[in-house]
Amino acid sequence: MSTGAALGFVGLGVMGEPMCRNLARKSGRPVLAFDLRPEPLARLAGDGVRAAAGTAQIAAEADTIFLSLPGEPEVRAICLGEGGLVSAMRGAQTLIDCSTTPVTLAQALARACSARGADFADSPVARTRQAAIQGTLSLMVGASSGVFARIEPLLRCMASEVTHCGAPGAGQAVKLLNNMVLAQTVVALAEALAVAKASGAVDPKVLYDTLAKSSADSFALRNHGMKSLLPEQHPKQAFPVTYMLKDVRYAMALANAAGLDLQGAGTTIRLLEETAQLGFTEEYYTAVLEAVRRHRSPPRDQ
Repeated sequence: MSTGAALGFVGLGVMGEPMCRNLARKSGRPVLAFDLRPEPLARLAGDGVRAAAGTAQIAAEADTIFLSLPGEPEVRAICLGEGGLVSAMRGAQTLIDCSTTPVTLAQALARACSARGADFADSPVARTRQAAIQGTLSLMVGASSGVFARIEPLLRCMASEVTHCGAPGAGQAVKLLNNMVLAQTVVALAEALAVAKASGAVDPKVLYDTLAKSSADSFALRNHGMKSLLPEQHPKQAFPVTYMLKDVRYAMALANAAGLDLQGAGTTIRLLEETAQLGFTEEYYTAVLEAVRRHRSPPRDQ
């Protein structure tokens, strides 16, 4: 990709830092980044990423700005708060939000950018931190066809799968529903594991190995199940309980707005809430196993 105007990147967390690094290494364009913590900025300096003093500098110097933030409060504050990023944007600039937020916020950002003569795309990410490091994420994009065609080469610096899902907000809708399905699958895997361990009827490893060769096989089984649930390792610095809880709640809000009350998603939300109440807020969300195993059936009459 040819050298051009600077790219901006705001938010260098678990996913944002490796995404920014791949953008700097592969885009052929200078990258200016901002985060409240100095550590990721120091690490990225080795890849030629310049540290910005704040979002105002990024808005002044970058023609395309990426966001990778925890959720709605952070995106809303940085973009739409007093003196926010969008108020400093101008024509020929594009804001690409790779955070996971409600569909309604993505649509509001699109309107706000349009009022400034700027373009907007929501491009939430799927897959793991390792995929972010390797540049093999899956991105779901909500944007006009013209904006998508223009930004797709940049997105492919960070992802092996880039899907145009529709107008602004469509990318968030697909991401939220993806995580809703994924979270419910992980709950099902946690329940199967809990039964195997509590009953002693089958070795848990045999169970998962056999499921992987059967109709219950899935990405969740081969990754979340084999690597985290089975060894009961729920590390921090991965996708925590609080993040998955946020995403499933956003998906439920989208369903409620459409007049639907999703029972499976509701159960998953309750179990994730219980997991957080048990103190597993920062652990990988496979820690939902801890909530699953605490639900005991009443004793049977003898």
